[in-house]
Amino acid sequence: MKKIFDEVRSLDKRAIEKFHLTEDILMENASLGLKNYITKKFKKNNSILIVCGSGNNGADGISLARLLQKKFEVSLYLVNESKTEIGKLQLKRAKSINVNFVNKIFQADVVVDCLFGTGLNKELDEDSLSLINSLNNLNSFKIACDIPSGINSLGQITQTAFKADITITMGALKTALLTDIAKDFVGKIKVANLGLSEDIFQIETNKYLLQKSDLKLPLRDIQNSHKGTFGHVNIVSGEKIGASIIASQAAFSFGAGLVTIVSQNEKNIPFHIMQSKSISDNCTAIALGMGLGEFEALKLEEILKLNIPKVLDADIFYNPLIVKYLDENIVLTPHPKEFISLLKLTNIANISIEELQDNRFLYVEKFCKIYPKVTLLLKGANVIISQNKNMYINTFGSQKLSKGGSGDILTGLISSLLAQGYKTLEATICGSLAHALASKNYKKNNYSLTPKDLIKEIKKL
Repeated sequence: MKKIFDEVRSLDKRAIEKFHLTEDILMENASLGLKNYITKKFKKNNSILIVCGSGNNGADGISLARLLQKKFEVSLYLVNESKTEIGKLQLKRAKSINVNFVNKIFQADVVVDCLFGTGLNKELDEDSLSLINSLNNLNSFKIACDIPSGINSLGQITQTAFKADITITMGALKTALLTDIAKDFVGKIKVANLGLSEDIFQIETNKYLLQKSDLKLPLRDIQNSHKGTFGHVNIVSGEKIGASIIASQAAFSFGAGLVTIVSQNEKNIPFHIMQSKSISDNCTAIALGMGLGEFEALKLEEILKLNIPKVLDADIFYNPLIVKYLDENIVLTPHPKEFISLLKLTNIANISIEELQDNRFLYVEKFCKIYPKVTLLLKGANVIISQNKNMYINTFGSQKLSKGGSGDILTGLISSLLAQGYKTLEATICGSLAHALASKNYKKNNYSLTPKDLIKEIKKL
């Protein structure tokens, strides 16, 4: 896991006050991070256009131009004169070695965005909007310094933003880079060192970026075992049996020894999946909500009352009954529309999907503060997983998963791990990572992924 911070100015201040670095040293290391990436990736004499604003993000760009001078064909485009003292100093340094200044943008091999960074706190004016759109239209490799211009400190985009191939962010990962809307603009994300190791520069946080190494797959490390050793998942089926079958296949493929679909009517299901009219006596995890539709309230409440680990999904988030069971160690896996229904049922907020998507971290935090025992997974371009005060972000998912049945597989994976003895948070993190990484490994056209394909890739992890 890597640490994430809502803001890093306090970290910069701490580095200056506690470790005796200066603003100049921090800036030189920031521009050095950009320079090292460029010199490693691009050939000598490639053309580099650096577009700078008047703040410290622009000063980073001016410093970068000096570092790249003579190694590349460097051009510096200043939107305005530097307003900060450090910016004026960087400008003086650049001029002293005859860095090339240009008065209009042009097609270069590489374009570096140093317009606003995290300092954007207002809507773009017409000139800035026009400039960013023009930069996006260039057929160049695009690098954003710290954060693509047009994205504010909350990760929101009110008009447009610089569309980067890579964002080199300074000192630490920022929450604003990891919103759903930012995902199409940040490209890859790389953290530049500012002169102190991460362990020294960064402090404690409650937000973490998940890594591939955080996936702990089920391991059958005992020989003397039987099918009951590895848990028994019960998947409650409602009106739509397909969702239950998909979830059951995923649960079975991810290590559960037994999987039963619970249904009031006998269904045509895969031969290796059992079915029953009631929860099994040896059940070790329950999945509930997928394809639920109209389900008898009395029987639903009987299931919710059981002291068995549960994953709740889909239709259950529209049922007021759920509110009575949010003080338990359960896993919730809503998509945005389902989450706003849950927020309304719990009287936390009555908002639109747009409002939620602009403030995903805020509303996840509000919900988990009131219901600290719940493990919440909010689906999206970047998945947010939260329990109590801690938040974990999974960025490995892609548009391949935007297909019917993907969510049912996720529920099956998490319930399978719960059945095998994983704690709720661990099961949710590992199920989510397996889900996303398996989709990433799918090599055919990104529109063609089916539940069967995804389960096949999960088996290969």
